[in-house]
Amino acid sequence: MTVKDILDAIQSPDSTPADIAALPLPESYRAITVHKDETEMFAGLETRDKDPRKSIHLDDVPVPELGPGEALVAVMASSVNYNSVWTSIFEPLSTFGFLERYGRVSDLAKRHDLPYHVIGSDLAGVVLRTGPGVNAWQAGDEVVAHCLSVELESSDGHNDTMLDPEQRIWGFETNFGGLAEIALVKSNQLMPKPDHLSWEEAAAPGLVNSTAYRQLVSRNGAGMKQGDNVLIWGASGGLGSYATQFALAGGANPICVVS
Repeated sequence: MTVKDILDAIQSPDSTPADIAALPLPESYRAITVHKDETEMFAGLETRDKDPRKSIHLDDVPVPELGPGEALVAVMASSVNYNSVWTSIFEPLSTFGFLERYGRVSDLAKRHDLPYHVIGSDLAGVVLRTGPGVNAWQAGDEVVAHCLSVELESSDGHNDTMLDPEQRIWGFETNFGGLAEIALVKSNQLMPKPDHLSWEEAAAPGLVNSTAYRQLVSRNGAGMKQGDNVLIWGASGGLGSYATQFALAGGANPICVVS
């Protein structure tokens, strides 16, 4: 069984959830990675001179072990966020430090501490497998994944998951991200894919949309009100574009800075 066989089955109008669940998983899949042994390749260079094309690889990597509360997803579309640029130029620090620290959390988390990092913090796709304890999702479900990977064991995160001491950005501070043919996510990252959106449209807004919403609109954000002046630094990027739209939709006055 190859990933192409899986994609063909997903796109077949005759496939049922049972058919998707019965598909054998491949031993490996293609993924965008950076390599731990190359973290010093840009040493001494200015940021503007660090070229991600030299550090990013397209590799065949093993399908990771599926743990409790997790899902393997066939990625139909993903998107590029600036955290993938940071990862690829090893700034402000190498993300392999994140993977090493996560690997010390538990035996299961050791899966993430590898000599390569599969990057990417957005996806739209189809659930292939779910781990023990996952009841809300099943093989064949069309989903999008948000970027917050959180353990949800500490009371610190009950009111705001961003305050959980074990919250991480998936595909940046964890491995097995979305710029790949298959991704590993926590099931609590999943949301139903809107039927009216294409795979690409569904995959694009996750990280930037949720970040801008939290900052400006959510109860844990700035509490933006009608008539507020909202300074948006970097308004032409993904995050800034959503912040501008939220400000306009909320009756605020976006003051946009671009370079």
